[in-house]
Amino acid sequence: MRDCIRRTWLNANKGIFLFFLILGFLSCGTNVAGTFNQEDMPGNQIDPVHLEIFDEIVQHLLRRDFSSALALFDTLPEEEVRSIPVRIMRASILNSAGRTADARRIAEGIIAEDSDNTDALMILADAAAIDGQDRDRRNFLNSVLAVNPNHTRALNDLGNIHIGSRNLRNAAGYFDRVLAYDPNNGDALIGRAAVHRLNREWQNAEQLLDHAISIHPTWAEPFHERARLYRTTGFFDDALEDLNTALLLEPDKYWAIIDQGLVLMDMDRRREALESFERAIALDPNIFMAYVFSAGLRDEFGDWARAEQEFITLARLRPDYFFAFESIGVIRMRNQDWAGAREAFLEAFRQAPTEFNYAILAALNWMRAGRPADARPFLAQVLRTVPRDSLDHAMLRLLHDLRGDADVLARVESEQDLHERSRMLFYLATYYDITGSPMLANRLHLRVQELEAFANVEWQLNQIALEQRGLLPPSNRGTE
Repeated sequence: MRDCIRRTWLNANKGIFLFFLILGFLSCGTNVAGTFNQEDMPGNQIDPVHLEIFDEIVQHLLRRDFSSALALFDTLPEEEVRSIPVRIMRASILNSAGRTADARRIAEGIIAEDSDNTDALMILADAAAIDGQDRDRRNFLNSVLAVNPNHTRALNDLGNIHIGSRNLRNAAGYFDRVLAYDPNNGDALIGRAAVHRLNREWQNAEQLLDHAISIHPTWAEPFHERARLYRTTGFFDDALEDLNTALLLEPDKYWAIIDQGLVLMDMDRRREALESFERAIALDPNIFMAYVFSAGLRDEFGDWARAEQEFITLARLRPDYFFAFESIGVIRMRNQDWAGAREAFLEAFRQAPTEFNYAILAALNWMRAGRPADARPFLAQVLRTVPRDSLDHAMLRLLHDLRGDADVLARVESEQDLHERSRMLFYLATYYDITGSPMLANRLHLRVQELEAFANVEWQLNQIALEQRGLLPPSNRGTE
């Protein structure tokens, strides 16, 4: 990224190119580097007297110190601050700093003066992207194309949007439009290759990526995309080699680090994979994805204390990712923290109110944390939402009434679905343990093990129960 900005800044000494203002800074390291487009050239130039200030701005941007970069604009003469190139630069940095409302105000002011200013429209499109306003983003990009049908970045952005929505035919059309007049455009080559990959057109994808690498050999992105292709097709050694190259070129490329960890997991090099995810977390602790894999690996390795903390962080960053609360609940049940497990499963149920297994697990932990009847008000509320003919309803009714277990057990025994029968037997085993029938509980726990319904969270909980009840050798996983 530093070289990309430095190259762009050399051009700025001849007059600030908008390529730096928008693509040079915002896209270096994330999109294409070193491709100049005519529409990215501003009409005005910056007074050379003030180039030192812009040099300082660049230095702050290299450190991602947006506030210091923005403060320097106040040191420029008023007539320069009012110039369109400088206003576009300021708005771009405001977007990068997450201050999209301020960026919009500047862009809208420019459009009030010049309704066809594509640079300002791109600022509005970028702000909409940052704020997750997909429809507005598309509208602004289409407005850019209405002014300039060959606006490269607008076409590429629309192509990537359509990839995200899996509208691959439309995505291909946008990238093909770029490649028709700019066959070496890196973003379009990568986007078109991604469409080929998703269409399982492996050879076409590889050819485009090989070409992109040949013309952009110091750019990380085509290596990263080719690694995705190789991972998809099972060539893990080649994928890892490309990811390592991408990270040599751009060491802080977050998603390449994540993909490196995933490939290492594919290769069963799980300790090394954890190191990759740890590196991603250190790079940006506010992105949830690395915690998904890091916490899972720590749980697998028996590092349950650290796994719990990472699942808690994951849940804070993405409360709708209810599997994080599920994992917290499992760890707390291992630790016999029944009240803590109850709260975790209650939150999982709040996030996924049709996953009634979380309600049952919350109730069982509620019963363990106090008296068996303590969960009754919660269970009465949940019972109103559960299909009356389901096994979930029967189990929740048993936990509410604390009677009728024989009928429920008979119904569970006749259940044909292995996974359903397995999880219900686990609940019954736990119920019998809570209500004072440990021998019957042991028998049902062993039945659950025999069914081998590995995909159920209840299978994992049953293994923990068997270990703790002395019915299974202790796990050889230990805290690192």
